[in-house]
Amino acid sequence: MTQTPATRRRRPDGPNAGVLGIVALALTIASVAVPPLLAAGAFFPSPTGSTAAVSGYFSGHRDAVTLTGFLVFAASVPIGIYAATVYARLLRLGVRVPGPTIALFGGIAASVLLSLSGLLTWALGQPVSGQSPALLHTLAFVTYAIGGVGFVGGLGLLLAGIAVPALILRLTPRWFAWAGLVVAALSELSFFALVLPPLAVLLPVGRFLGLAWLLAAGFLLPRNRHDVPGREER
Repeated sequence: MTQTPATRRRRPDGPNAGVLGIVALALTIASVAVPPLLAAGAFFPSPTGSTAAVSGYFSGHRDAVTLTGFLVFAASVPIGIYAATVYARLLRLGVRVPGPTIALFGGIAASVLLSLSGLLTWALGQPVSGQSPALLHTLAFVTYAIGGVGFVGGLGLLLAGIAVPALILRLTPRWFAWAGLVVAALSELSFFALVLPPLAVLLPVGRFLGLAWLLAAGFLLPRNRHDVPGREER
C-alpha cells in the first residue's frame, strides 16, 4: 500500500528527545543536590583532597554515597536513549555527513562511562569492613576520571555531532547551533584536566550546560524534512 506524504510524516519518531533531556538534566542535578541532605550538608568530595578527607566522607556518609551512585547511574539511561533517538532523527532529516554517527558514538560513550561511574560510586557506599583509606581514595580518582572527564568528553562529541549539521543545514537557529559548538569545544578541552587540574572547572560547564543544550535541542530539531527551511522531501 502506497503511503501518502502526510502518512509518512506521522511515522513513529521514538521517545521525545526534549523530555529525555529533561529527565537526564533533572537526575544529574539531583545527584549533586539531594545527597548532601543525607550527609549533613557535606558534598561529594573532590579526589584532589586529602586521603583522610576523601575516605572519611565515604566511610561516614554511606547513604549519601549510595544515593549519589544510584542517581548518577539513573541519569546515564536517558542520555543513551537520547543519542539513539537524535541519531535516527538526523538521518530522517537527510543528514548524510559524519555528524549523526559522531553524535551516536559520543552519546553511547557518555552513557556507558556515566553508568560505570554511578555503579562504582554505589559500590563505594556499601558497608564493607576494613576498607583501606588509600583504596577508597584511588577509587575516587577512578570515578572522577570516568564520570567526570570521560563523560564530559563523550557528551561534547554528542553536542558537536548535532550542532554542526544543525548549523550547516539550518536545523536550529544559528546562534543556538554556535552555542552548542562552544560548549562542545569546552567539553573536549576538559580532557586536559587530567594533566592540568585547574581545568577541572570546565567539567561542570560541559556537564550542566551541555545537558541543558541537549534538552533544548530535543525540542528545537525538526521532526521531518518538511519542517526544515528551504528543503523539500526527496
